[in-house]
Amino acid sequence: MLLANATIVTVTAKGQYGLIERGSLAIEGQNIAWVGDSDAPPAQFREMERLDLGGRLVTPGLVDCHTHLVHGGNRAREFEMRLRGASYEEIARAGGGIASTVAQTRAASEEALVALALPRVDALIAEGVTTLEIKSGYGLDTDTELRMLRAARRISRLRPVHVRTSYLGAHAIPSGMDPDTYIDEVCLPTLDAAHAEKLVDAVDGFCEGIAFTPAQIQRVFAHARALGLPVKLHAEQLSNTGGVQLAANFGAISADHLEYATDADAAAMARAGTVAVILPGAYYTLRETQAPPIDAFRTHGVPMALATDCNPGSSPMTSLLLTMNMGATLFRMTPEECLAGTTRYAALALGLSDRGHITTGARADLAIWDVEHPSELSYRIGFNPLWKRIYGGIL
Repeated sequence: MLLANATIVTVTAKGQYGLIERGSLAIEGQNIAWVGDSDAPPAQFREMERLDLGGRLVTPGLVDCHTHLVHGGNRAREFEMRLRGASYEEIARAGGGIASTVAQTRAASEEALVALALPRVDALIAEGVTTLEIKSGYGLDTDTELRMLRAARRISRLRPVHVRTSYLGAHAIPSGMDPDTYIDEVCLPTLDAAHAEKLVDAVDGFCEGIAFTPAQIQRVFAHARALGLPVKLHAEQLSNTGGVQLAANFGAISADHLEYATDADAAAMARAGTVAVILPGAYYTLRETQAPPIDAFRTHGVPMALATDCNPGSSPMTSLLLTMNMGATLFRMTPEECLAGTTRYAALALGLSDRGHITTGARADLAIWDVEHPSELSYRIGFNPLWKRIYGGIL
């Protein structure tokens, strides 16, 4: 197929639009065979089936690189309690918080977890998402963690979307259990079981005062390294605990949240090639005031990705377009940075280099938009201009 008469946003290695004002691209199989000027496609592509896009905008398919889409229940009641003035401790005593989601997830079958996740996945697909990440972490026991990962794997067989899985066993400490004992007796053995079943693409952790210390996360990361798995980390969201430095030391593919990261942290990430994943949905929902150090990331050349962080507690959001607008409005990221952050750099945050950009040989995951300029994708609020989505070369 030859897509012709389009404005093509190639997304360069430096995160620039790389616009081709009047362009076309050829697709063969699952890959892009050529991209260039509409008036001069190479001879071998001129006889292809031609789709005239009427000047529409073509971008890489969007990538949501940080989600917790698979879980049981919701925390709407807790949301209401917070707005009425209840403290975190009061909500926890009433059975809320992550313990609530853990209980509801443990009670759900694999089929139920898939059924609950699919509407959230469909909402992302409807906005041009072609690749997404799904974490475990709401089981905190072997059976449920594996069930979550199996459910995540099934989604890519039920929907035209590529799913990357992250094992987040070090997400929270189960009630009544010592964190070190939990890591030894539950977290690491479950990781071994998940790896043996080929359910894991990366290993994640939550390094924070209310979760796990850098020393505890280091043990998880060392185990992941021994298994040949890449690592990523929820780091410096609520305080600076040294999580970014740990992630950089392990060559993490991403460090996420980062509200309390420092200039030195940004420099360490740049040296390690670690992507900064910015999550404005949690910042917004929790009404935080400490923004991530965007200028430091720019200064040190750290690639910045954006993601929904879709989860039942702190970011119940299933719109990557809204995430882009929040990145621009709340953190003053440019629309160019927001698009690179949901395409090329989001793919890199998942360890993927074959997508997120429009170049010869890249995977033909594309989004076609009824807009004139890519800045409109970050500018609009609550509006979805997606015209068509192409996944693996299939319209």
